[in-house]
Amino acid sequence: SVKTINDYAFSSCYSLTHITMLSITTIGNDSFAGCSSLRQLIIPSSVTSIGNSAFCGCRSLIKITIPSTVTSIGYCAFDSCSSLQQITIPPSISILKAATFRNCSSLSQITIPSSVIEIEYSVFEKCLLLTEMRIPNSVKSIGENAFKDCISLAKIYLNSNADLRKIGIESFTE
Repeated sequence: SVKTINDYAFSSCYSLTHITMLSITTIGNDSFAGCSSLRQLIIPSSVTSIGNSAFCGCRSLIKITIPSTVTSIGYCAFDSCSSLQQITIPPSISILKAATFRNCSSLSQITIPSSVIEIEYSVFEKCLLLTEMRIPNSVKSIGENAFKDCISLAKIYLNSNADLRKIGIESFTE
């Protein structure tokens, strides 16, 4: 059976609306990028890796649950998923890579697990409906532009015993 969806396998399949993956372990780079009609996506618990820009530009996706078996989410993986409202990041993730959720303009709810130690640059840039963010104590670094242009971000929760050592340039700038 198929274990890997290779790079660009379904890229720009504009009419693709649903995907059911069975026994897949790896979702390659740009594998579903530009699938603008993709509305429903179930990532099975067999998946361990989501590649760079894997779902970039999937404008019709509303909700995604990433299973706890996923240990790596590539940069720009969900960039410009403009209908995405909610996402659950599993506790198996330690680094939120660059621009992972950039331009997810409908994203209003996200939970960062305490396993995350680094939020790279532009991860949540232009998440226009994000109203609050809880930064777990485990986070040591927030990259440049991480929350830039999150114009609805009114509350940021950071515990006084957090291990945060660096906040990058324009991380919270509008």
